[in-house]
Amino acid sequence: MSLSRLIILLFPTGRVDYVTHARGERTALCDLLDRLGPDAPTLCAGWTTADLVAHLVVRERRPDAMPGIALKPLAGYTASVQRRMKTGHPYAELVRLARTPGGVYGLVPALDEAVNTLELFVHHEDVRRAQPSWEPRELPADLDLLIWKRVSAGARLMLRKAPVGVVLHRLGGGVALGGPRGGARVEVTGRSGELLMFCFGRQAHARVDLTGDPGDISRLREASLGV
Repeated sequence: MSLSRLIILLFPTGRVDYVTHARGERTALCDLLDRLGPDAPTLCAGWTTADLVAHLVVRERRPDAMPGIALKPLAGYTASVQRRMKTGHPYAELVRLARTPGGVYGLVPALDEAVNTLELFVHHEDVRRAQPSWEPRELPADLDLLIWKRVSAGARLMLRKAPVGVVLHRLGGGVALGGPRGGARVEVTGRSGELLMFCFGRQAHARVDLTGDPGDISRLREASLGV
């Protein structure tokens, strides 16, 4: 059975747990955070691994601070909550909290899968790709397809700040459009995970091929992309 269809595992205790791609990314990310410690770099500007894990905990366990993640007028409050979370808890405790879905995500695994798979994948890569000698992962076919479905559905939103039109080409099949309609276009080709990283604003760390006018490519690489 495909992981994305929520495989049910029965443990010896009789407790039922749900394995999803979100859970898989969460576990792999937290394992990496434990190995690296609190001071390792990430792709998130100005954030160490301690900052990133504090963000994850605030995002799921402090609903009062969640709006500031997306709304700039409230960002100051969210940042202050995140700083207090980072300084008020040992790093190991924050990683432990991040290992388990918080709030409603812990109660509804399907919601965790729907909302957090891409978030956790990108942050996992934010940590991986900030370390020396990283290489892209070979993703399971169902995760690769899931990511592509989300990218193709959200391309207009993620690429809304692109300075030129963008045509995403998925290796393995699939095309999606984003950016301004009409005018110049840049073709971006890669695997689903690489296209996701590109569209989430990690252009410099995405293994993709870009085709188009050199000036347009340069402007796209420097653009502020993502949700």
